[in-house]
Amino acid sequence: MKSPTIKKQFLPLTISPEEERIISVMGNCAKELKVEAYLVGGYVRDQVLKRPSKDIDVTVVGSGIGFAEYVANKVIPHPSLAVYKNFGTALLKHEDFEVEFVGARKESYRSYSRKPLVEDGTLQEDLSRRDFTMNAMAVSLNEGDYGMLLDAFGGLNDISQRTIRTPLDPDITFSDDPLRMMRAIRFASQLNFRIEANTFAAISKNKERISIISQERIADELNKIIASKKPSIGFDLLFKSGLLKIIFPEFEKLYGVQHLEGKGHKDNFYHTLQVLDNVADRSDDLWLRWAAVLHDIAKPDTKRFEKGHGWTFHGHEVVGARKVATIFRKFHLPLNEKLQFVQKMVLLHLRPISLSKEQVTDSAIRRLLFEAGDAIDSLMILCESDITSKNETKVRRYLQNFQLVREKMLEVEAKDQMRNWQPPITGEVIMKTFNQPPGRSIGTIKDAVREAILDGVIANNYEEAFKFMLERGAALGWKPATEN
Repeated sequence: MKSPTIKKQFLPLTISPEEERIISVMGNCAKELKVEAYLVGGYVRDQVLKRPSKDIDVTVVGSGIGFAEYVANKVIPHPSLAVYKNFGTALLKHEDFEVEFVGARKESYRSYSRKPLVEDGTLQEDLSRRDFTMNAMAVSLNEGDYGMLLDAFGGLNDISQRTIRTPLDPDITFSDDPLRMMRAIRFASQLNFRIEANTFAAISKNKERISIISQERIADELNKIIASKKPSIGFDLLFKSGLLKIIFPEFEKLYGVQHLEGKGHKDNFYHTLQVLDNVADRSDDLWLRWAAVLHDIAKPDTKRFEKGHGWTFHGHEVVGARKVATIFRKFHLPLNEKLQFVQKMVLLHLRPISLSKEQVTDSAIRRLLFEAGDAIDSLMILCESDITSKNETKVRRYLQNFQLVREKMLEVEAKDQMRNWQPPITGEVIMKTFNQPPGRSIGTIKDAVREAILDGVIANNYEEAFKFMLERGAALGWKPATEN
């Protein structure tokens, strides 16, 4: 195959003084060592796009590690340098950015693995092995053409056309490294680029190859899609390519509308994507966005047709909250407070909606504040984002009612301090008062005190709660220890 012509033009860099200083040092080092060195990959792409980037990638025709060590000794104060001999790379950390060095290489792949066989190569061979044309450009750090952009595969034109395309045959590119299929879709979502037709067709053709990729790597790309400005772009492409059914079948099952006796339900897949975009417009919180992805995840499990009424999804919030943990484990997402937060969001996402349809009582607001705790503001964002009707009058009415709910929450919170509230009577107080051992009755009285406060039967203070506890104990035939 004939090698493509490398087009050259000067690329002015938009960089900080520290970046400029270290890039200048690298240029001097290349001259002193008489080696070729280039800025490459995403850093060059982001320079063309005028996007901020803290990660600098450098390719050296020769030893990337040796060049990195030489550069590190020339930078004052000396930065930290980590060397990864098995991978032939080195990572220099300086100020608030990182520089990764690697030798130019060419790769070949085996069908059963995404781990390549690596050999030393030329700059052109190094650029040709990269995933997309926009990432296959380089900026020279060499004396003869310092600052020149080298573009062998039309990356500059593809960026101007907002197009994602592979440098070589996309079937080979994606079969060699299937994660690139998800990267293509992630870049489309992050940059609002389109995937060129042949490239997208190759994703669909090679989609089964994604099975050799670890769940952690897949989750990393999913997180980046979810964190993008309009994440629905990425999920729609995952769906249309067939990848979603393989990597996230629980989500893919939301797709479609079923009709019976003239009654249908909304397409819960595209509804979820709209909710996700709505949340993304309101919040950068990755885990709140995950809650949007999963808020209706159990609708396929709970879908029923009630004759004379239509389609129902009773209890989908409860079943969905249970499914969250399974999905988090599958993708190796954190099984800590992040999981608990998403579970809480899924479990409670219908509560404010139901409140907005009826007269809002203090007791209902108390319960919501108690159960949501510090997550109440996130819950309200999710619930407001869940209104996706095309009927503008209906949407306006819901949002006005949500505002009434918010105002009522402020009023109740100011009066009762229910956020992260704990009942004033604990199990220990009950056992000590009545000289009773641990048991079901202790929990019954404790729950009764909590419910009485939430329902407004008694005030939220220790005195009234203690009096109520004594009454409940008396109903069981218990007397305070001082009277025994």
